[in-house]
Amino acid sequence: MLTRLEVDGFKNLLNFEVDLGPFTCIAGVNGTGKSNVFDAIQFLSLLTDRSLIEAAQEVRGVHGERFGDPRDLFWNGHSGAAHTMRFAAEMIVPGEVEDDFGRPAAPSITFLRYELELGYVPPRGIEKIGRLSLLAENLRHIKLGDAPSKLRFKHSSAHFRNAVLHGRRAGVAFISTTKDAGGEPIISIHQDGGSRGQPKPAAASRAPATVVSTVTSSDDPTVLAARREMQSWRRLALEPSALRAADRYVDPRQMDPTGRHLASTLFRIAYEDGDPERVYARVAGRLADLSGVDVRELQVEQDDVRELFTVQLVESGGLALPARSLSGGTLRFLALCVLLEDPTVEGLLCMEEPENGIHPANVNAMVQLATDLAVDAHDAPGPANPFRQIIVNTHSPAVVQLVDPPDLLFAEADMRRAPDGTMRRALQLRPLAGSWRDEGPRSRAVTKADILPYLTTPPGAQTTLDII
Repeated sequence: MLTRLEVDGFKNLLNFEVDLGPFTCIAGVNGTGKSNVFDAIQFLSLLTDRSLIEAAQEVRGVHGERFGDPRDLFWNGHSGAAHTMRFAAEMIVPGEVEDDFGRPAAPSITFLRYELELGYVPPRGIEKIGRLSLLAENLRHIKLGDAPSKLRFKHSSAHFRNAVLHGRRAGVAFISTTKDAGGEPIISIHQDGGSRGQPKPAAASRAPATVVSTVTSSDDPTVLAARREMQSWRRLALEPSALRAADRYVDPRQMDPTGRHLASTLFRIAYEDGDPERVYARVAGRLADLSGVDVRELQVEQDDVRELFTVQLVESGGLALPARSLSGGTLRFLALCVLLEDPTVEGLLCMEEPENGIHPANVNAMVQLATDLAVDAHDAPGPANPFRQIIVNTHSPAVVQLVDPPDLLFAEADMRRAPDGTMRRALQLRPLAGSWRDEGPRSRAVTKADILPYLTTPPGAQTTLDII
């Protein structure tokens, strides 16, 4: 669970910081840069599996496309000035993970702070595109005694906090950065034995990837747990074409971020539960919350001749419809219903504008479903309460009005002083006054008067409900 994110120098995130709970809704007009928060989270996740340059190429470019030029990730882009970006992520990591060889590993402590600093090296010789350089990387524990002040969202200390936060750490950080005699960064991994463990140092200047991405075994369980946590941060981009596709029997039975393998995933969940009909009935009942969707039952058809799984919906009149006949909005809702039933899906899920393709009458059902996907912080996480975290962004007044006020953050592009002294438009997320993120004047909280466009009928509206 990502509890705090700090970013400086990435796109329009300058001195940016935000505290996060189980569910967060970021609202803002187009062009403020609210999607850049998702980009930063995605970038940190990609860096756990890919090289620095490969991760940079996967992240959305300045025009919404992938350009492959790492300069697109920096606030000052293609200028000739120095390029540096810094990240910090405070997180609750799993209490037990598996290494790449299937061996179990338990971290020394489950509350951690990860810090990363990257620079840019211009192209040389025949190179046409520069590269990212690793300037600093640190991983250290957060004292469990600081948890009440760190986790300020409403939760049960007895059932939730005590269940996810445990362990202790004595000695140095798990990953630290020092400088050699020439001023070059040296990054060291420290064993979980604390000061008794021998550090494993490596020069960072030519490192092709982060240190966290290189930890694959149970020899460094806490670093591995941090890696596994960041690997679980995903950005959902559900595509109707992927959701409509049938699955072969040999396909993976885990839905990917586009929604591909929906049918095989639902089949796996149903039979792992032990009562397939009960699972199908729960998904069908949730789908029936959508106005205009006539559903009596839902199931996964097994075509043993062609060896295909297909999601099929049966209407009240008996008409059977395959998934390819459903609308894009209905399919996206169905995909989230399946995720809700899957106890193996944990970690952070980012969703852009979940209301897209949804009829206004069904926005309430979509918001409730997105909220229900997040872990209930008043109970201990487990199979019936998966440790999932949800962040959505939106510009819809209907969504803002339906989300619980403490879960709202409002995106604004304010003028900030950049490292070179110039004034730049940078993203800031502002909570509602009186909510748990409101720290007084420092938080620059908004009031209902500040967000009237989300709460009132827009000027010029010609079709409204007359109230007598």
